[in-house]
Amino acid sequence: MTRETSLDDLIGIEHSKLGFFQELRQSIVQLKAAHRESERSRLEKEAILDGITDLMMVLSKDLRIISVNHVFYDVTGVKAPEGRFCYEIFRGQDHPCPECPAHRSFVTEEVCCETSHFRINGRKFQFEMVASPIKDPATHDRQILIFKRDVTLQKEFQAKFHQAEKMATVGMLAAGVAHEVNNPLTAINGFAEGILRRVERLRGSVDPDLHADLADYAGTILGECRRCQEIVHSLLTFSRPHSSAFSPVNLNVVVDDTLKLLHNHLKQPKYRHVRIDTRLCPTAPVILGCEAQLKQVMLNLLVNALDALEAVAPSAGDSGDDAPPDAHGGKTAVITVAPFRDERHAGFTVRDTGSGIPQEHLHSLFEPFFTTKPVGRGIGIGLSTCYTIVTEHGGDISVESKEGEGSVFTVTLPLPRE
Repeated sequence: MTRETSLDDLIGIEHSKLGFFQELRQSIVQLKAAHRESERSRLEKEAILDGITDLMMVLSKDLRIISVNHVFYDVTGVKAPEGRFCYEIFRGQDHPCPECPAHRSFVTEEVCCETSHFRINGRKFQFEMVASPIKDPATHDRQILIFKRDVTLQKEFQAKFHQAEKMATVGMLAAGVAHEVNNPLTAINGFAEGILRRVERLRGSVDPDLHADLADYAGTILGECRRCQEIVHSLLTFSRPHSSAFSPVNLNVVVDDTLKLLHNHLKQPKYRHVRIDTRLCPTAPVILGCEAQLKQVMLNLLVNALDALEAVAPSAGDSGDDAPPDAHGGKTAVITVAPFRDERHAGFTVRDTGSGIPQEHLHSLFEPFFTTKPVGRGIGIGLSTCYTIVTEHGGDISVESKEGEGSVFTVTLPLPRE
């Protein structure tokens, strides 16, 4: 027997439908609110990323680009980079870059940094790159976040700054070099005149002794000419702008060549009490670097050591017991230069027995324009330049000093990877 549907049943059904639609409407409102919040959060994150002035991109494990910020488009001009390999865009090649920081970051799961040169759309760029490992929050796949900071102008200014520092040092050495070159030229002139006089006598005589004299004089001329060439070559090599490409550099050679540059400078009377001890490393300390820049570091440290020794120069007749007397009756001050090498590093130390550095000044020594020298003796860019050059080589420079006893500067550089 079929039960008749009552009015209460119909009202109950309608109430159920109404409740369903109310719940549905509430869910739609909640979804719209969540969507608005999600969109607001997305736009906020985009604004933050677009506010970053560094080029930024996220890479997959195979170095494909997943996402980028607006700086990427401005620098590369590539409109749709997603899915393309980073080395295809930045290097124009079909294989990953050697020593790729992104790849290293994947392997080591550590933050990796590197400074690299690129040519994009015909323009040269130099980027400081930082690669950081991250995880996709949805899939938990490992990815790499890349920041590239354009330091092209900064590096150009640094290069000009270093060149200005070198030219200032060249000015200091110029008088000594001129004197050093003038001595062999005087000998060349004298022997050349001797040859001319003997040539006249050869017209009427074939004397074996004359031939021997001529050979001897000619040999002397050639030797003195080579000496001139070495002096000028050392100065020109030091003064010319350096190349950004690194090549093998023997630190023993850096020490020898720099001391040659200072040879005549050390003949000044104010340095008569100074002795330089050189202790070359028996196993060649070869690193990858710029030889001209490393010579600049060595020269700056030696000049600073000489200044420190000049500040404690003994007066004639001073006969202190802590150093042997020199020929002038004063006290011998010592600069010790020692290249070194261990399993992972090479470098050199410059030690002096000078005035030392107050402890409160040690933390500021490598800051630009900081100096403890009197007015007119320096503007405080020498050690700052040394610090910049050494750090650009991936190395470290440190100092230990005690007032009245002297200072030790140590430059440590990484050995080439095998």
